[in-house]
Amino acid sequence: MELKKIAQIHTGFTQKFGIPRQSGLVSEIGRIVFTNEFRDPNYIQGITDYDYLWLLWGFSKNKPLEGATVRPPRLGGEKHLGVFATRAPFRPNNIGLSSVKLVGVEQDSKLGPVLLVSGVDMLDGTPIYDIKPYIPYADSHPEARGGFTDGLSKDEQVQVDFPEELLNRLPKEYQAAAKELLLQDPRAAYDRNKEREFRLAFHGYDIIFTGTEGKLVVTDIKTI
Repeated sequence: MELKKIAQIHTGFTQKFGIPRQSGLVSEIGRIVFTNEFRDPNYIQGITDYDYLWLLWGFSKNKPLEGATVRPPRLGGEKHLGVFATRAPFRPNNIGLSSVKLVGVEQDSKLGPVLLVSGVDMLDGTPIYDIKPYIPYADSHPEARGGFTDGLSKDEQVQVDFPEELLNRLPKEYQAAAKELLLQDPRAAYDRNKEREFRLAFHGYDIIFTGTEGKLVVTDIKTI
């Protein structure tokens, strides 16, 4: 089977570091632009009747899978788990799956209908292979076990010191998502005790911060 790209998504994530580990954790807005073949509005007829969508997409910047197991950063990078028991980006087929909120549809005179979605966890320019509606009665399983993630919560956050004068260097439309990114702590578990500087690329800015266990401090914002 050959996958056909139907669209690509534009986000503020230009580097892999800092991209949310799961969809829905950060309110970053993505713009889904269809390829010429799929710009006919009939392809999305009825889509605004749904609040959430499933996106099937491609990990376009990954190295090939090197074995049967991976080391999830959430587990400190030491414990091995089978690749099919994780959502690690290194896979036999570089296919990702994300649940995103449909914010709206823009009609562009050149690009056709453009989908605006929030909660994205994809690199800018990521290819989209399919879009399907999220159906609550079939897709939601609130009592399901979650493996090693059962001890985690989307509300689990670190303390962030983001000085107002630095926050205001970012355009207002990016400020909330920037704070949410840091609250989720983009560092891998094995980096959280290291005294060093980190740089998170976001919408053409470098958010520079240092951190200790449980706290991040933003020290500078620079234009890339």
